[in-house]
Amino acid sequence: MKTLIVYAHPYDGGFCHAMLKSTIASIEKAGGEVDLIDLNKDKFNPVMDEKDLVGFIKHEMVDPQSIDYVNRLKAADQLVLIFPIWWELMPAIMKGFIDKVFFPGSAYEYKKSGRGMYSLFDNLKATTVISTMNTPKLIYKCIYGNAVQKALMKGTFKKLGFKKVKWFNVSMIKWSTEKKRNKWLAQLDKRFSKKIG
Repeated sequence: MKTLIVYAHPYDGGFCHAMLKSTIASIEKAGGEVDLIDLNKDKFNPVMDEKDLVGFIKHEMVDPQSIDYVNRLKAADQLVLIFPIWWELMPAIMKGFIDKVFFPGSAYEYKKSGRGMYSLFDNLKATTVISTMNTPKLIYKCIYGNAVQKALMKGTFKKLGFKKVKWFNVSMIKWSTEKKRNKWLAQLDKRFSKKIG
């Protein structure tokens, strides 16, 4: 089984990087293969320019890096996204990945009725989003509207019909203890050391 991990964090000393390393180790422990896209190290350009937008209308991707990412997605059995939540949303580079890679004609097509769409990533058996934030979970949900849940989990993955979509989010990361962080890493290990069905 191959897992494509899309990682968006510019600093290797943070907890997102610890979760990345833990996830890779757990998948490999279960006999899986990992393909890592590190958006910052790849110097991915998240900006949709005029050529991209014309390509969007024509259902023809033009950005070579995004085309490569789509091909790697089509070769994967599982998708994992890892990023911090900044100002209640994903970093711009991860949003740009969604904009430029989840493209009509490559990632999905519209239904003939014009109502809804369907994924061209039938190979994906599961999708997991892993994130960190400083905002307490209850405040994020009740005051800030659970933006990642609405926009990414429902508004992107579930709208496309992705299977087994899960979100592993840790909050108040700035004030977390080493014991708490080790507990989170153990939960990730339990999640990814099992084979998906």
